[in-house]
Amino acid sequence: MNTFEVKDMTCGHCVSTITQAVKAMDPDARVQIDLATHRVGIESSDASAAQWSDVITQAGYTPIAIQGTAQASTPAATPARKGCCCG
Repeated sequence: MNTFEVKDMTCGHCVSTITQAVKAMDPDARVQIDLATHRVGIESSDASAAQWSDVITQAGYTPIAIQGTAQASTPAATPARKGCCCG
């Protein structure tokens, strides 16, 4: 499982946006999101941690790979927006 900390994920809308972005890339991916701890877990054999990081970044968030879950990566680019409309 690839796990990321996404500190700018602040509400249910953010959860939905990230989930939809992941599912657009891999409809069979298993997504686990804990809003309270700002954790996003993605289980998929179709993409690497770096690719998932890019997907979350393109959705407008700032993912940081959590050590020990997959290859660590930091965001390569600044997202188009910072978090959600309510944050």
